[in-house]
Amino acid sequence: MAQNNGRTAEATLADGTKIQYVIKDNPPRGGMKYTYFAPDKSYVVQFYNDPSVTNDINLRKRIEAIIGKYNPTLPEQKGGARGNSETMAQYFAGKFCWPTAIVVQPEFGIVSPAYPSNFFFGENASVIPELNKDMKGKDKKSKWFTSPKLRKYLKESELGDFRSMLQMSISLARSVRRMHQAGLAHSDLSCNNVLIDPPTGGCVVIDIDSLVVPGLYPPEVMGTTGYIAPEVLETTKFPFGDPKRILPSSYTDLHALAVLIYEYLLLRHPLVGPKFYSNDPVEDDFLSMGPKALFIEHPKDHSNRPKDLRVTIKDLGSELESLFLRAFVNGLHSPDDRPTAMEWEKALVRSWDLLHPCENPKCREKWFIMHDISNPVCPFCGTRVKKEDVLRLTLKSQIRGKTGQWIKSGEITVYHNMPLFKWHVYANTFPDEKTDRDLMAYICKQNGQWLLINYNINGMTSPQGNLVPQGKAVLLSNGAVFRMSGDPNGLLVEVSCGK
Repeated sequence: MAQNNGRTAEATLADGTKIQYVIKDNPPRGGMKYTYFAPDKSYVVQFYNDPSVTNDINLRKRIEAIIGKYNPTLPEQKGGARGNSETMAQYFAGKFCWPTAIVVQPEFGIVSPAYPSNFFFGENASVIPELNKDMKGKDKKSKWFTSPKLRKYLKESELGDFRSMLQMSISLARSVRRMHQAGLAHSDLSCNNVLIDPPTGGCVVIDIDSLVVPGLYPPEVMGTTGYIAPEVLETTKFPFGDPKRILPSSYTDLHALAVLIYEYLLLRHPLVGPKFYSNDPVEDDFLSMGPKALFIEHPKDHSNRPKDLRVTIKDLGSELESLFLRAFVNGLHSPDDRPTAMEWEKALVRSWDLLHPCENPKCREKWFIMHDISNPVCPFCGTRVKKEDVLRLTLKSQIRGKTGQWIKSGEITVYHNMPLFKWHVYANTFPDEKTDRDLMAYICKQNGQWLLINYNINGMTSPQGNLVPQGKAVLLSNGAVFRMSGDPNGLLVEVSCGK
């Protein structure tokens, strides 16, 4: 194809629609495709580096299925994923760069939305002025923000904080859960195919056209070094088609997901430690990520543990600690034991409710998970939270059919101006893609007292059993117990103060 800088060309889609794209020399090129932008940069047109793959009928069928009946960014009534509402489709359209159409002329390719502008580096991202020109317009691949070597090149304004990294972890777990619910596997979930924007907590999954549709379309790629599941790496010596060869699947996605979440929260790789396996660097990499892979925080085998681990999985609370142990101890070489994306999503959301701002203005991470109110210390800088600023709400839901009997359903660590939403009020609500984010109440500190202000809840009652109208407050004193709502699913709240 002729390549003149800035020449506008026309592509014909499978439905006969014609669209424009701009041909430039040296277009961005990945492992499988190269990319041209629309004149207004709102979408991209991508063609395959190897034109012969376009003769593969299975490739076309897979992309048709991905664009159509498996598509979480398209409502079911418009041909998208089963059970997908307009609200759900709109939500996930912001979480994936999902292909929208097949190109048939001038050659086979796909159309995808362009990444939002915040997933590209701007012109002043680096602390090294000479790097800015090279970085401008480049994708914000995860490794820039999780590798200690690369982070030091970025300005602090690019790095976000612990809360934004936790937000991205929730977003990624939710996106992978949605893919798996649809029966799909990504097959190459990695730092290259998940773009992140720490200042906003944004996260988008890309390279969707290589998704695996189990039982129909096998994977085309093995994955990216550092994110390939050990069992896939171990069996690469067997040829394709050999039953002993393990190929990417939803189980291998779960390994990559756990690696990415660990990197986001702790800014290091869970398997890269000091242990040495071979004088041959290639063999050493193979063993350390494959047959001999060992978690750097393994509770019994400390042989791969770095000496400078100040913040560990224990600092993230027992729920996340447990999932990381399942992912990298039990499940590292046993895929069936890996936590699902939904388990990650739920645990991360519950951990979000335990976030507390660090009171040290110089703390790099600004937030931490206050999982233990008896020892409220920021693990990142060592600052202790003042006793009067430690407040925990225990949420309880009523056992169905047993009036007056309650079981614990969650916890909230309180901070000034903390918002509360429906999932903090009602037992049958979880903050997924279907739930609205309307403010229901908020917590603030006034004149040394903690208050919960009813903003939009019907039937809230005080510890004395009186109705708390909208606009009025409940005093959060130690030992207080009250109902968030008189609704049958309304949660019961118990208040605990710091000691």
